[in-house]
Amino acid sequence: MSDQAKKAELFRALHSRKKILVLPNAWDVPSAHIFEDTGFPAVATSSAGMMVSLGYPDGEAIPMQAFISATARIAGVLTVPLSADVVDGFGRSTREVVGTVRRIVEAGAVGINLEDFVHESKALVPADGQVEKIVALKALRKSLDVPFVINARTDALRYAQGGDGAKLKEAIRRGTYTGTQARIASTLWALSKADK
Repeated sequence: MSDQAKKAELFRALHSRKKILVLPNAWDVPSAHIFEDTGFPAVATSSAGMMVSLGYPDGEAIPMQAFISATARIAGVLTVPLSADVVDGFGRSTREVVGTVRRIVEAGAVGINLEDFVHESKALVPADGQVEKIVALKALRKSLDVPFVINARTDALRYAQGGDGAKLKEAIRRGTYTGTQARIASTLWALSKADK
């Protein structure tokens, strides 16, 4: 088993504990070093932090190679697992998203965070389209020697249509991504009135 595959297995095991997994979000090599040296068992990338530090806005305006290279630099210095925020996958088609994730895993990441909204429009990706991406990413995972973790994130509480109740209902529906039968850590980004 490769070192990267071992990191992926460790990262998966960190999700199975009774203790909440806190992932600090690095934006460059120095911040990743600080988080690892502080004792975090894994590190994630901050898409916004990484992109802004490289001179780009949050979203997918950064050239793909610059994004991959930044992820590779961070992965290359860590001894702990790295999960990469791949935004909406840098592609509109499932095939493009799978290609992006393949390159991110090849760069050294052992987990990915996939959002379900388009940054430019703030529109949610249709749920069936997101399920299609997750199913394809599961197939990619089986084809690689690295059993990477898929974190399917929903931003329905921020961008779904309707009032708070409708947004919550959509977030819960999307939070499970029914039908994927994947071991996925789903995240609901809660925005309460107190946080607004």
